[in-house]
Parts: sequence; C-alpha cells; structure tokens
Amino acid sequence: MIDLYYWPTPNGHKITIFLEEAGLDYRIHPVDISAGDQFKPDFLAFSPNNRMPAIIDQNPGDDLGPVTVFESGAILLYLAEKTGQLIPSDLRKRKAVLEWLMWQMGGLGPMAGQNHHFVQYAPEQIPYAINRYVNETNRLYGVLNTRLRGRDWVAGDYSIADIAIYPWIVPHERQQQTLSDFPYLERWFCLMQERPAVIAAYEKGAPWSGRPTVTDEGKKRLFGQTAGGNKQDGADS
Repeated sequence: MIDLYYWPTPNGHKITIFLEEAGLDYRIHPVDISAGDQFKPDFLAFSPNNRMPAIIDQNPGDDLGPVTVFESGAILLYLAEKTGQLIPSDLRKRKAVLEWLMWQMGGLGPMAGQNHHFVQYAPEQIPYAINRYVNETNRLYGVLNTRLRGRDWVAGDYSIADIAIYPWIVPHERQQQTLSDFPYLERWFCLMQERPAVIAAYEKGAPWSGRPTVTDEGKKRLFGQTAGGNKQDGADS
C-alpha cells in the first residue's frame, strides 16, 4: 500500500498517473497547499521541503519498515525501480528516460511554474518577467516537439518520462501556448490524454480540483516563504 500525500497540481498528477498505470494500491491524503497543510509538522517530518507530493511506501519489501520519498521525480524513479515498470533495464534506453525526466524536473516544470506565477498570481504585471517565462516555456515546447518527431513516446517506449511531462502540458492555455503550433507534441498529448490510467488519475483528483489552489490568503503561504519560515502579515507562521 502506498500512502500518497497529494494535491491536484501537475506534480501531484504525475504520481497518480504512475500508480494507476502500475495498478498499485494507494490511499490519497489531501494536502491543501492553499490552506497551509504542507507546513504541518507531521508532513514536514517526511517532506522537509514543504512540498507535495510525497509518499510513504508501507511495504517496500525489505522488512526494514516503511519508506518515505519526497520530490515527484524521485517518487517516479523509486516506484519504477521497485515495480520494474515504466523504466527500461537496458542501459542506453534507461539513460534516455532519465534525461527527459530530468529535463522536466529542471526545465519544463520550473519554467512553466514561473510562467504560471507571473502571468496569474503576481500582484503586479511585470512585462519583462511574463515575456521571459512565456518565451522560455515556448522554447521548451519546441524542444519537446522536435524530440517527438517520428516517435510516439518521449524516450522510446512509454515511460515515467512521458508521465512526468504530460501534466505540465495540460495547462498549456494558461501558459499562453498553442498546441497546434507544435504538431508532434499535440499528437503525443492526444495519445496521453486517451490513456485509461491518465483518465482515472485525473478523476481521482476531481474531489479537490474544484477548490481554488491559490486563494488570497494562500498566496501569503505559498509565496512568502523564507529560510526563517513562512511569512504571513509580517510574522512567522
């Protein structure tokens, strides 16, 4: 059994997609990031970066007790290696999967995340910042589009690379991107969108998807953090 600490964001969806694809039993524990659930001490005990998703694998198979994993890329890699699913054993093929997993973790996710922030959440419109991140998101879409020319999947067979990338393409409209500008990416997106496990994963998030991810009060929690703690109204939370 996998205990999944989750909110229906792109990084949260990555893990439910894998769990559905692999047919693993799991329980969802919602972590309302706008309400500040990610700062609760019991969550920080195994997710020290105060970010979801995180998992507790109750049965890792080594008789040494539960295993905790934080960071969505690490969770995907852990689960793939544990189950032997959605990651190749061949050295060269595995290398390709890891390259594109890291491309998402270090490139597409952070750049699209900054795109979301400056386009939607910043208290003032800063044209330079908006252009910077919208354009970089566009560049990364172009990289992925080129990669998918002549391929159904990003790194050979369907893998955790596809699972990691897809949820960050779902909000393409709010990233100010037009999928039809990237025909190979658009074809891949449609293939992903139609997978039963992807459909099931997004359905699992439906009970919480209607709630605002970032309220005005939530912005203070999400965007006011320093090394000294989460700042709200000038005070530590």
